[in-house]
Amino acid sequence: MLHHVSLEVAPDDVDRTIELFELLDFARVPAPRPIAPFVTWLERGSTQIHLIHTPSATTPLLGHAAIVATEYDASVGRLRDAGFEVEDAGELWGERRAFVLTPGGGRLEVMAAPPSPSGA
Repeated sequence: MLHHVSLEVAPDDVDRTIELFELLDFARVPAPRPIAPFVTWLERGSTQIHLIHTPSATTPLLGHAAIVATEYDASVGRLRDAGFEVEDAGELWGERRAFVLTPGGGRLEVMAAPPSPSGA
């Protein structure tokens, strides 16, 4: 089980990045006190996203986290309505998916459903 993904975020992009994940039904949760000034933790179910606030944030060109949207159409619509750049992607396992650009220029995959165990 994957518990969390940590993403570097420039301080000026933190609030907008939190907004993006809240639109995907993540909610803020407390981070441990010693690191709380430097991070924001978000959670949905048993999955967490840890935003690391850093002025020299790095953004992978192709690497990305992927989120299964609880209601795909509504989630993608909320992202677009909030002004996030959403690019539809081709189906790979018979389910819709898209990529949204994060405020720092990273890519986040939003999926209607995860791949089947057979990988079809």
